[in-house]
Amino acid sequence: MKARVLVIGFLALAGAAAGGFGLYSLGMTRGMQMTAPASTAPAGAGPQHAGDVDPATGKRVLYWHDPMAPAQRFDKPGKSPFMDMQLVPVYAEGGRGAEDGGVAISPRVEQNLGIRTATVTTGALASRIEAVGNVAYNERDQAVVQARANGFLEKLYVRAALDPVRKGQPLAQLYVPDWIAAQEEFLTAARMGGSAGVAGLREGAVERMRLAGMDDAQIRLVEQTGKVQPRLTLSAPISGVITELSAREGMTVMAGAPLFRINGLSTIWVNAEVPESAAAAVRPGAPVKARAQAVPGKVFEGKVGAILPEVNAATRTLKTRIELANPRGELVPGMFMSVDFAPAARNEVVMVPTEAVIPTGKRTVVVLAETGADGTQRLRPVDVETGGEANGMTEIRKGLQPGEKVVVSGQFLIDSEASLRATASRLSDAPDAGAGPEKR
Repeated sequence: MKARVLVIGFLALAGAAAGGFGLYSLGMTRGMQMTAPASTAPAGAGPQHAGDVDPATGKRVLYWHDPMAPAQRFDKPGKSPFMDMQLVPVYAEGGRGAEDGGVAISPRVEQNLGIRTATVTTGALASRIEAVGNVAYNERDQAVVQARANGFLEKLYVRAALDPVRKGQPLAQLYVPDWIAAQEEFLTAARMGGSAGVAGLREGAVERMRLAGMDDAQIRLVEQTGKVQPRLTLSAPISGVITELSAREGMTVMAGAPLFRINGLSTIWVNAEVPESAAAAVRPGAPVKARAQAVPGKVFEGKVGAILPEVNAATRTLKTRIELANPRGELVPGMFMSVDFAPAARNEVVMVPTEAVIPTGKRTVVVLAETGADGTQRLRPVDVETGGEANGMTEIRKGLQPGEKVVVSGQFLIDSEASLRATASRLSDAPDAGAGPEKR
């Protein structure tokens, strides 16, 4: 009885071991089947191995790959193990393989991958430069009023700084004792008649009045009225605002002492900071349009007056001085303004959309799209030399010709690592015919 039980137990253990081995073999078989795509193409419908010629295109197939995972290569057509899509063949061009780094794709595949192209064009690459500046006084529109003789300030008509004044408006009245003696001498000579000796005295008295600080208008006033004019009225030489006020009623004034400083507002300056890299596009005399939040809806037109020869070390910007007309006095110092510099006229250059240019660090690449006689699109990376950039376009100085087409989207599908840093080298190596799926 015991022997019978031992035999039954041994048979059960053997059956379990055989079943486990069978499950293990089944799992390994299925796993191996998933590493390579199962061919779904019917026999004779097209190339079945790497190196075969595709009757539809007449080109030799280098290998098949999944455009969403181009690093993996396969030597047979079929369904991609990564995505729910068929593998795409990569053709050799003219029997040379991929020596020049090109990739040929059919129009259907191009549409499925969403590859867009743009034409290389020519035109003026005009950049738009915007900056923010603050309003300041035009220091060229400035006048200083000072006393021309020693005296006493009897009356002050302008009593506070920043008071507006008009040209010819009285500012202050001075009493000048030094004028009295020179004017009395002149009036005495004038009463004595027009003899030769008296004429010399009269001319000498006029010179002494000039030396005392009287101008021709004040001398004529003394001559016309026949009375001594000991008081001097100071007037504003220009219209504007009083920016400095050094006079007070009752004070003693010395000859040459500045009493008022007046800044005009008919024109103002806007000091704007422009980037150092954009300074070459801004030139003195260039037209400028400016806007201020304090005057909504109005555009002030002016020109670049000067570019100050100093770079701000912290911001790497240059200060640009802009002159704007301000006939109504709407702009006052301290206001912020947005400035739009009109770019200088430039010659026509070859340019492409900026999104088509791929900088790699050591070189700059553009993917050139060429269409064959059979309608197959061939993509080839080309090294280019770029120039300026503006409004979404980049200047191409070397490497492309007008009329050619470049890829502007989907470039990552062409590179084996979606970076295009080594497109030419990776796409130039053709796989050996009959080799299995290649891992890189």
